[in-house]
Amino acid sequence: MKTAVILLPGLNRDRDMIAAIKKVSGQEPVTVWQTDTDIPDVDLIVVPGGFSYGDYLRCGAIAARMPFMKALKAKADKGVHVMGVCNGFQILLEAGLLPGALMRNASLKFVCKEVELEVVNAKTAFTSAYTKDQIIRCPVAHHDGNYFADAKTLKALQDGDQIAFRYANGTNPNGSIDDIAGIINKKGNVLGMMPHPENLIESAHGGTDGRGLFESALNIAAA
Repeated sequence: MKTAVILLPGLNRDRDMIAAIKKVSGQEPVTVWQTDTDIPDVDLIVVPGGFSYGDYLRCGAIAARMPFMKALKAKADKGVHVMGVCNGFQILLEAGLLPGALMRNASLKFVCKEVELEVVNAKTAFTSAYTKDQIIRCPVAHHDGNYFADAKTLKALQDGDQIAFRYANGTNPNGSIDDIAGIINKKGNVLGMMPHPENLIESAHGGTDGRGLFESALNIAAA
């Protein structure tokens, strides 16, 4: 599987994401800088977490308008798989690649903890290594992870099986509507999620529950 990781000023999980991809796939991902106007032919593009551009204006707002985004959108439109984690999720929403918005956590505080996730849809390219309704552990670290969508959009997500993950067992850390932790687009090739699966992929992390996302992605190239 060929992978590209987007690099932006202010991100702090890019190295973690690169390490996770290399650990699971055995291949070093290529990196794409903010001003690059071309993305190499890859199977998966990942926008990692952090605080791009210091979260000025809104989380992800500046990143979504940088030169690389035009190339990323073009790739996504052609069916290339894209995954955005935490700030990456915020960026994909700001760019219009996913519906809805992420607001300030309901507590108005930064949250850094472990949560439980329910795998709502195990038939996506990002979740096939899991089973439907499986409960997994995953870390979160964010200040603006409160997912919101209007009633029409929420119903479309529910009816279209576009909710990939929900916070489970009362562990919703941010007040997200319908406990939503991750969603996919209608085509099924773009995933956005707030939790950090890259930080729970080996025993040294205290568990391997996040590894399934990367193992699922290994099958993208063969699809």
